[in-house]
Amino acid sequence: MEGVELGVLAILGICVAGGVIGAFIFQKLKVPQVVGYIVVGVLIGDTGFGLLHPSDIQALSPFNNFALGLIGFLVGGELSGSIFKKYGKQFTAILIGEGVAAFFLVGIVSTIILYFVCHDWVTALAAGIVFGAIASATDPASTIDVLWEYRSSGVLTTAIIAIVALDDALAMTLYGLGTSIATILVQGGGHSIWGTLLHTFVELGGAILLGVICGFVLDYVMSYLPQSEKRLGISIGLLLVCIGLAVAFNMDLILATMAVGIVLINKAPNRSKKLFETVRSFSTPIYIIFFVLVGARLSLDNMPVWVWGLVAAYVVMRSLGKWAGAYWGGRISNAEKPVQNYLGMAIFAQGGVAVGLSIVASHNLQHIEILEGMSLGDMIIFTVTATTLCVQLIGPAFAKLAIKKAGEIGRNVTEEDVMAEMRVSDVVDKGIVPLLEGTPLETVVQHFADQDTFVYPVVSNDGKIIGVLTFENLKELLNERDTWQWLVVGDVMQPARHKLVSGMSLTEALKEMGNNQVESMPVIENKETGKLLGVLDIRAARRSINAELVKRRTVA
Repeated sequence: MEGVELGVLAILGICVAGGVIGAFIFQKLKVPQVVGYIVVGVLIGDTGFGLLHPSDIQALSPFNNFALGLIGFLVGGELSGSIFKKYGKQFTAILIGEGVAAFFLVGIVSTIILYFVCHDWVTALAAGIVFGAIASATDPASTIDVLWEYRSSGVLTTAIIAIVALDDALAMTLYGLGTSIATILVQGGGHSIWGTLLHTFVELGGAILLGVICGFVLDYVMSYLPQSEKRLGISIGLLLVCIGLAVAFNMDLILATMAVGIVLINKAPNRSKKLFETVRSFSTPIYIIFFVLVGARLSLDNMPVWVWGLVAAYVVMRSLGKWAGAYWGGRISNAEKPVQNYLGMAIFAQGGVAVGLSIVASHNLQHIEILEGMSLGDMIIFTVTATTLCVQLIGPAFAKLAIKKAGEIGRNVTEEDVMAEMRVSDVVDKGIVPLLEGTPLETVVQHFADQDTFVYPVVSNDGKIIGVLTFENLKELLNERDTWQWLVVGDVMQPARHKLVSGMSLTEALKEMGNNQVESMPVIENKETGKLLGVLDIRAARRSINAELVKRRTVA
């Protein structure tokens, strides 16, 4: 038992460390980090060095479910009711357009290719229908990861999030219809299309109902838990329950957890906003492990040459269908130009949903032989696995290109992001003239009367800061005007115990000011010289932060 635990820990360590290195390398090449995660997975999986075996990956399948559940939850948190009210017609047209176009293009081309392989129209048509249904699915994980990595925001980003969130439901509907038709074609009329569709809709409806119930329960419990750490704990607990129930009853876990997020963001937007930020902040290692395992799972050994031709046709037709269908849907619904032109290329990625559907299809069609030694089920898994690898490598790059063309990269910045990148030297007020320690108090009082400044740094004759004089220091002497003529600044100033360095990050500086409960602090060039540079006022700093925030959100 101990060996198993050590093995799992070692696998997780390899995934996280390798994924971070891969992401770093690919980011240097201007490629989205998710591609680095997947490539590292391929290298350490059976296709590469064989460090991770199928049994290891299977043992971590509950972890994959947890990662997918978190993705669904966070995606749901982006879908407020106001978005659907404003863009609902566009989303519906685009969703149907890109899903149905991919279904037909992939289905037709796959049928033609497979007919020339097996010379049986019935078998070829059955396989083509299954391929078309699977092709309609879009991977939300890698697509959303690109949007988060590049801090994308705008009308195109909103549309991408909505489409990849809803694509699961459409894909499962098309898959239920397609596999039912395929089974009837190859096995006869013993299966009911309507029965299969009803079963599919029950699963989808059950997933949504489960998520809605968990969302309302979570919102109710959170209203009695003011502490953020306790809210995080109960949220993860209820998400795990939701994921576990969805898996146990064969429901779509992404759809279920997405419903949880939708309920929270619409019922209690202010209370849940901090929760979504917290969940996203700790989820990075989980995503890394998930995507590395996705790459490790892609085993491409012993694949016939003709299958690669089918793979190429599948990738091309699916990509064309996604792009053309999204363009058509956006055009007829009068969507904004960036949505019409670029949304299709942002949803090329194909992932866990497609692989999962291919596994289910292989079980149903395993007994049908295409060629000697290869069943229809095996061929479907081989092809979908290979196409998943291809589109997972090109999909994130096209998603980045789409949001770049739309000018939406870098717009989803927060106040914390701006503060972390800015330095004290960027906002310091260098216009405040310091006071010499020998300056008469009568002169200083006039300074406070003429200027909108409540803190003045006090310097020695060589320019080094030795203290600060605040309005609070003078209040005690307001009724003793006769002392103003013979008292000097050095008599009433406070020693400069706390100083800021110009190269300090603004986040750190404002935190230190908060800890000392002051609104202004002197700023020195560096600790070695101690030379005064100016004063940092918290009100002026906030104005600069807000101005920079507006600039980054509006400038492409």
